Amino acid sequence: MTLYAKSSLIAQMTCSQLATQRMSSLNRRKNSNFGKPQFTTRRYRSSVRVQAELDEPIIRIGTRGSPLALAQAYMTRDLLAKQFPELAEEGALEIAIIKTTGDKVLDKPLADIGGKGLFTRELDDALLDGRVNIAVHSMKDVPTYLPEGTILPCMLPREDVRDAFICLKYDSLSALPTGALVGTASLRRQSQLLWKYPELKCVNFRGNVQSRIRKLKEEVVDCTLLALAGLKRMDLTEHATKILDFEDMLPAVAQGAIGIACRTNDDKMQEYLSKLNHEETRLAVECERNFLRALDGSCRTPIAANARMVNGHLVFDGLIASLDGTEILRTSREGSWSADDVLAAGTDAGDELKAKAPKDFFANVPEMQGTSAWSS
Repeated sequence: MTLYAKSSLIAQMTCSQLATQRMSSLNRRKNSNFGKPQFTTRRYRSSVRVQAELDEPIIRIGTRGSPLALAQAYMTRDLLAKQFPELAEEGALEIAIIKTTGDKVLDKPLADIGGKGLFTRELDDALLDGRVNIAVHSMKDVPTYLPEGTILPCMLPREDVRDAFICLKYDSLSALPTGALVGTASLRRQSQLLWKYPELKCVNFRGNVQSRIRKLKEEVVDCTLLALAGLKRMDLTEHATKILDFEDMLPAVAQGAIGIACRTNDDKMQEYLSKLNHEETRLAVECERNFLRALDGSCRTPIAANARMVNGHLVFDGLIASLDGTEILRTSREGSWSADDVLAAGTDAGDELKAKAPKDFFANVPEMQGTSAWSS
């Protein structure tokens, strides 16, 4: 069964089914053998195998309930099971679906909902109160400042960071007619589109990948833009009409990266996650997040950035833009690929653009709420 099929199956589970699962788990804790392995006998064609089943999972993996989030949680689960024999035992790993504010409020633009961490706050709460042991995040959803008591010791290898243009009528952005409707909830995409194509009209367009593609087929809008990474993880790349280069659309901070959080005092989880960490991805993402942090976490101006290793060296591009796309400020950096230099480059680039921006550039915009609203 593919990740997408598994994701869709879990996503279709009712609240009643999930509650039944949870009650079953609680009932197992009450029996006198709690904490001891239970044994089951499994028959195969030529043998009989006795296998221990754990009463309590070793790791509960917290995730949002969207098909994409579940695909990323399953990826995490499979990597843990492959890396650690004890986690390959049946029942050692469990996925817990946590519904976030960003999932619940779908009829408003992200920019209007308010608050920080729209797609992470409830996952952080579940982590801190012990309902889950680790939380899997799309890194572009994670605010630059983590809640006290949590840590991000692991980022998985990054997917393609570019955006995809999706349209059933036209082959490219340049082919769209005047007044064409572009569906996007991203201020980052809106501002860059209007900078280059001011004749287009952007309208709020939210929902998971599948619902956005369905709305496109229903001609609610003429086209939309989605992160290519999500399409790849959902095995939906056939819907991509064209992949956009950085000149057309610089990606969101941390786009294409998956981060896994745990509690600061949980040494065992940190040990597990450290084995999965991809250091090149972590450094690149932290460089971009330093750029974001330097621009001041109280603003929600459209921001885009990408850091990458090219021939062993750092290449960084970043921008900030006015909401209407009439003004864009860009910067770039090149340097050595050492931890100190990579992290410093992001901060320096952010400081530069903040100093260059007119005094009213950040005015009249609501409070930032994590990277989703303004850079996704």
